[in-house]
Amino acid sequence: MAVSMSRRIFRSFGSLYAFGRCDRGSLRTSDTLYAHVSGDNLFSVESSTFCKSGPSFIAYRRLSTSILTPESSEAGFPSDLLSKKIVPTLERTIGLYQDLVIPVTNFHNEDKGFMVLAGDVFDVPIRKDIVHRVVRWQLAKRQQGTHSTKTISEVSGTGRKPWPQKGTGRARHGTLRGPQFRGGATMHGPKPRSHAIKLQKKVRRLGLKVALSARAAEGKLLVFEDLEVPTHKTKNIVNFVKQMENSKKLLLVDGGPLNEKLKLATQNLHYVNILPSIGLNVYSILLHDTLVMSRDAVNRIVERMHTPINR
Repeated sequence: MAVSMSRRIFRSFGSLYAFGRCDRGSLRTSDTLYAHVSGDNLFSVESSTFCKSGPSFIAYRRLSTSILTPESSEAGFPSDLLSKKIVPTLERTIGLYQDLVIPVTNFHNEDKGFMVLAGDVFDVPIRKDIVHRVVRWQLAKRQQGTHSTKTISEVSGTGRKPWPQKGTGRARHGTLRGPQFRGGATMHGPKPRSHAIKLQKKVRRLGLKVALSARAAEGKLLVFEDLEVPTHKTKNIVNFVKQMENSKKLLLVDGGPLNEKLKLATQNLHYVNILPSIGLNVYSILLHDTLVMSRDAVNRIVERMHTPINR
């Protein structure tokens, strides 16, 4: 009798969880239920609360200390009461300046422990307007500005008056090198100049923090112990990229000088680029969907972000 009652209760909870028919204002809470099943094995549910919160459902369940698996024998625990569904978890709120713990690995997918990422660098609020300003500043500053055209005093040709002022019936002209003639000058054309615009240092620094936080929030930030590769063969990097899911372009960032073997291994791959930590910028991060940083690079970036701005 107790077994059948517990099964009915849990089936009703399972259907409620599957269809998500739980009102926001009402919470269904079951008191502590105990069902004696097959000897001394005891299954308890205390204060099971189901509510709709955004896209996910939160269920708090306190189970017994026994390790239960679907492969358990029928004498130990009924297998039909064991759920194979993925337990929903709370989604992390972005931009709370909380320190992040991320696993550290390498090109061989070896476990190298964990690393704590500073929250004031890798968990700042996402600001698209700041990213837009920084990208405009970068693209404007990198323009060469070497465009040039010739004025009427620089163009090659004679300065003699082509025909008399009056008597020919033609329009009056004083030179054949004016802008209206073929081979003549260009009026108000571009001259060599700088296209750079001014942007505060704190805004540039904030843009880099936002870009790093966005990659960390997407799960596209990987931390390696180092970027050492065994050989300079390109196939090693190709095999590593193939193992990654949903990665089309890869940016490798190392702390110090770039490894020569790594440079040779990636120079023929248009979808893999490498940068030192001092050259990491917002535009390069946006061009690549996956960011791989060494432990040394992360430490240097955090140190750079924490350095006071010289005014």
